[in-house]
Amino acid sequence: MTGAEAWRGWVSRVRPVQALVVLVAFAILCALGVWQLQRLAWKTRLLNQIAALQNAPPEPLSVVLNRLRDGGEVAYVRVQALCPAVQQSPTIRLYAIVEGEPGYRLITACPIASGPYRSMLVDRGFVPQDRVADVRPGPVIDTSITGVLRPAEKRSWLMPPNRPSANDWHSRDIPAMAAALHALAPAPVFLMLERPVPQGFFGPTPAPLPTQISNNHLGYAITWFGLALALLGVWIASLRRARDD
Repeated sequence: MTGAEAWRGWVSRVRPVQALVVLVAFAILCALGVWQLQRLAWKTRLLNQIAALQNAPPEPLSVVLNRLRDGGEVAYVRVQALCPAVQQSPTIRLYAIVEGEPGYRLITACPIASGPYRSMLVDRGFVPQDRVADVRPGPVIDTSITGVLRPAEKRSWLMPPNRPSANDWHSRDIPAMAAALHALAPAPVFLMLERPVPQGFFGPTPAPLPTQISNNHLGYAITWFGLALALLGVWIASLRRARDD
């Protein structure tokens, strides 16, 4: 048999469907690797922003909300606002797990006197599940409150649905939460309270910024690209073996 005949016989034994499946899988793995690199860039910017925020002075809430209305980025911006009854207003309970402990983040509404919105949802902090019944109203605040603005995370399919009638919340649905608190025209971000910190246990512990944010996207990207190369290598090896046979 001539070399050309052997080559044609080898080509005829390669299954087109197998080749298509391998190439599609290779493309998917590479796409996942690229996606993780994009996530890496986003997470790096986020971590740098949070690091810069640690010592950033607060800005007036009305100024920042005007910037938000005009399309500006306000996530993780520290603000100060007047909300004297924040520790006395009605609250709703958002289920959360902090450092492995289940509990609730208490959400209330604060009216806004000026600016493009009429109210702001304030996340007062975390209360362990077994102590939520002990929460008591705090005093009227005679100074500005300080906190960090954060957007509402999108609800994932793993989260149970919210049940407003039972005060059972699992995702940050700003319109629904505002309706439950009778808050008008809410801003599309949360104010995560930093100060004042309640004295004694009559309220939740403020937790405005995540203390630990993993950034493993580079490792994930390397894994996906490695799997893509391994798949391609195995397929090429199988083709060579078929040619040699």
